[in-house]
Amino acid sequence: MNRIAAFHAGERVLLQGNEAIARGVLEGGAVFCAAYPGNPSSEILETLAECSKDLPMYVEWSTNEKVALEAATAASFAGCRAVVSMKQNGVNVASDFLTNLTLSGTKAGIVLISCDDPSGISSTNEEDARLFARMTDIPLLEPATPQEALEMTRWAFELSEEISNVVMLRSVSRLSHTRSCVQVGALPALETRPWFDPKHAFHTFPVVAKHAERHRKLEKAARLFEESPFNDYEGPEKPELLVIASGCAWSYASEARDLLDLGAKVGILKMGTTWPLPAELVARHLERSTRVLFAEDVDPFVEDLVKTLVADLGARIGVREFFGKNSGHIPACGELTPAHLMEVMGAFFGIDWRDATYRHKVAALIGDSLPQREFGFCPGCPHRGSYYAIKKALAWDGRDGFVSGDIGCYTMGIWPTGFSQVKSVHAMGSGIGLACGYGKLTTLGFDQPVVTVCGDSTFFHAGLPGLVNAKFNQADILLLILDNSTTAMTGFQPHPGTGRTAMGNPTEPVDVEALCRSLGITVAVADPYRMEETAETLYRLMQQGGPRVLILKRKCALVQGREGGFPFRMHVDQEKCLGESCGCNRYCTRIFRCPGLVWDEEMQKSRIDEVICVGCGICADICPQSAIIREPE
Repeated sequence: MNRIAAFHAGERVLLQGNEAIARGVLEGGAVFCAAYPGNPSSEILETLAECSKDLPMYVEWSTNEKVALEAATAASFAGCRAVVSMKQNGVNVASDFLTNLTLSGTKAGIVLISCDDPSGISSTNEEDARLFARMTDIPLLEPATPQEALEMTRWAFELSEEISNVVMLRSVSRLSHTRSCVQVGALPALETRPWFDPKHAFHTFPVVAKHAERHRKLEKAARLFEESPFNDYEGPEKPELLVIASGCAWSYASEARDLLDLGAKVGILKMGTTWPLPAELVARHLERSTRVLFAEDVDPFVEDLVKTLVADLGARIGVREFFGKNSGHIPACGELTPAHLMEVMGAFFGIDWRDATYRHKVAALIGDSLPQREFGFCPGCPHRGSYYAIKKALAWDGRDGFVSGDIGCYTMGIWPTGFSQVKSVHAMGSGIGLACGYGKLTTLGFDQPVVTVCGDSTFFHAGLPGLVNAKFNQADILLLILDNSTTAMTGFQPHPGTGRTAMGNPTEPVDVEALCRSLGITVAVADPYRMEETAETLYRLMQQGGPRVLILKRKCALVQGREGGFPFRMHVDQEKCLGESCGCNRYCTRIFRCPGLVWDEEMQKSRIDEVICVGCGICADICPQSAIIREPE
């Protein structure tokens, strides 16, 4: 049995935050789980998929987040507890259905998990998905630790059934990917028998009446939140500074207070139920202090809610002085850290936290700093060959062409690893939509070729509508589908084109080439490892008009490595390599930039790092002296 499912009630085990959430899903009795992969949320469904081998539950990677929420909702309507997980960008995709679903209401418990990514560590934005909870009038829970993540997730299903609506649980990168000891509970017997009662309808009409009912459900959640054990206060009865913290920021605030020895002066109100705000609970703690500091990740969500509440409490609590993102005391952008809070708390009490008295405490908590490392494709990544071919083809064309990018490993084409070819990146599928716009500017004299790139998983998720639009409106676009046979950036999850499901079951793969050809557009297939041939195909397609598709098909290097590896052993012929005398200005290590190619300072020549090189062999094609040699393994 999978270890997450095998733990016994009362055991203390080391769990990642996402694993703790997954265990909470199991303890909450969910039998239907759906998601679309996206860091930092991916491990939740991966863990549940492993558990499904031993438990009577269904788990799927859906085509996108909207479909995932719709599928999970069907389970709720049929009486089965369900969960759907995604990153913050995915909530945007699901929001169209979510804003309707919260009007119709639900039956069995359903929990929407958003794992936000402050600082955009693996995202194109650092959006705060909590705003969707407020927009759609659904309860919001924010765990601060893996232990709370498990307990809140488990309770969220009960809360959902109590109010007959969706409950949102918000994690962030640091919580999702941290590890700590967690005490697990018992797993319930999963004996749900799905059945949809045809006498019950789930829809949004009449809209105004359903909207009013949604507000009543939220008010019921607010009453439950007043007594929630997930809200807690620690500190003196009358602190000189009250910190209101939610999520991981509570851990940061506690650490900062303890490092500065301010336990007798600073009180911390930990808010685990942040929407709707438990008004009476917050009011009681606001009476403790006239100075209030807010600690939360991304937007001033709790800060604004509390200030709104204070406007109604003026006669009761009087004037309060607030410090947070709006005042500039907490950074408005980027991930919050303990250092930020030490800086602010120190300033309040005249303490320089960088003083040796405190600096040694901080130093004891961290090890040696890691060297800076640039973003780069893995050794053997087919995207390197794809961008190399794009760069050559655009140069041959000579009309200042450019690349409209999309979301995936190939997003790194904005940096030198992709020869800086990608000029725009936004939401999934937007690269094709933008290309459609450029492609219709030809009637106004636009003559620059636009290449748009999209991965295979992204194509299924959000790219297909854009391609249909290009066909419908006859937009002049050249779409490159970078088909590496997996959802590589988020952890190699299967997708509709891989031939297997999240639960490992074989399924008939969707043929990308056949799908594109069915639209009646020009389709070609090339191998990105054959860079010269690919560049020539690209150049030829650039000279044509209308929508065209080039599928660059080659497995992700990491997947290929697991399935048998590559056919070559590479080395640099030191006699042929002329080093600085070549005239290429170290083209192989400075421009091509595969990590397996390194510059030997002592020899003043290039060489192969045999530990890193995977043996794909494509670098042999770029040396002007033919000094990089391919040898069969």
